[in-house]
Amino acid sequence: MSDFAYAYAHPSTLEHSPEGNKLSLAAYAEDAPTGASCFFWGRLRDSWLAARGLTTLAKVVASRFVPQSAVLRDPIVTAGAGMLRFEAFSSCNGVYARLDLGPDALDGEFLSSGTTNVDFNEPMVNALARISRTEPVLLSVGDKEVVLERAAGKVTERKVALPERWIKGLTAVQGYLAIMEEKMALSRVQAVQLVQSIPAGTAKSDFFLVLRGPRPSFAPVSSPGAVRVGGVHRLRLLEGLLPLCEGLRVFGTADGQASAFVLAMGGGQEFMLALSAEVNRGFSGEGNQLDTLMDELPAEWIVGANNLFRGNETFNPMLFAMENDLAPATVDRLCASLSAMGLLGFDLAENHYFYRRLPFKMERILKLNPRLKNARALLEAVDDVQLVGIGTGGRTEARVRGTGVWHTVVVGGTEPPRCTCPWFTGNQGQRGPCKHILAAQMRFL
Repeated sequence: MSDFAYAYAHPSTLEHSPEGNKLSLAAYAEDAPTGASCFFWGRLRDSWLAARGLTTLAKVVASRFVPQSAVLRDPIVTAGAGMLRFEAFSSCNGVYARLDLGPDALDGEFLSSGTTNVDFNEPMVNALARISRTEPVLLSVGDKEVVLERAAGKVTERKVALPERWIKGLTAVQGYLAIMEEKMALSRVQAVQLVQSIPAGTAKSDFFLVLRGPRPSFAPVSSPGAVRVGGVHRLRLLEGLLPLCEGLRVFGTADGQASAFVLAMGGGQEFMLALSAEVNRGFSGEGNQLDTLMDELPAEWIVGANNLFRGNETFNPMLFAMENDLAPATVDRLCASLSAMGLLGFDLAENHYFYRRLPFKMERILKLNPRLKNARALLEAVDDVQLVGIGTGGRTEARVRGTGVWHTVVVGGTEPPRCTCPWFTGNQGQRGPCKHILAAQMRFL
């Protein structure tokens, strides 16, 4: 079974009454604490703006930029550190979106911390779209009176699943976000101009976001300071929000493998959209954390870090390393291990990690990273990884067994590693190392 099953006791609803409206988000958490079925109960200070963010999130979930991609899935929400963070992927897994509602956006009570699936059914989403600017709305995430029963036969509503590729996608996204740099900051007027400059139709090639004077635009070729936006038509998902934002910050990785757009909505609300480098590349296949996961940490270190981060709910990795006298590389490995279980997300605006309360299952590190698992299997077999020689500049050449063939691998030194396998030939190291490179690095470096 490749998915983690979830079930709802009833559908999410937006109920209208003379006293005001109530948005009840049905929830189901895989790791919910006993007796804790409601994470938040209170009022949205700007319900109209929050509804715009939630409907945009629903639009992302329903979008599909690769025809053969899977059906839509429900978002997840994390309650903790005085915030609600709604996260979702597009059906093709190449677009990640998050709506953050901070303390200034909420007037209520956090009854418990947790991470849960929330039911985004069509009637509820349609009702959200009809909320007016002055309507008061109460929000409850989960049930205040009813405790969900996990036993068979207790659940009356539909079941959904949080796919493994979502967990893998969350790992890849936070890996990219943690190394992104801010490329440009745009005003509300420039954000509107950004919408207007999106090329018509479906982009068949890369576009780069550039500033020509004060005006943002998209160009088919790169230039200094440009941000690579693979599949620029995906930014139309933000058409309804960009004219409402107070400002827009654009981030990108140094190698152009991912970009992110962070909209400051005001009133404690923020919306982020992250894009994979290419339309046909879902975040779940990136493998950008494999190098960091290559060296195993003692299990007790990972358990200890999990307990600490679970209690603190947010942390800055650099400050954590300094306060605990740890090498930055060790903290990176701890974060990668927890992220590989889906436990960590990254907040670009605050430059810190936040904790998701999903189950702590060490076996998911290998289960959700088959290249790492296969590399370790190569090391366990006799003579599957053989040293050929050590060249100049510390370069090491090895032979690694493939399927019916031996592959030549070169690792070490200042140059990027290379392999003769089809995976490396097709991706040139842009989607993480292949299992042969991982095995050679673990054996000889």
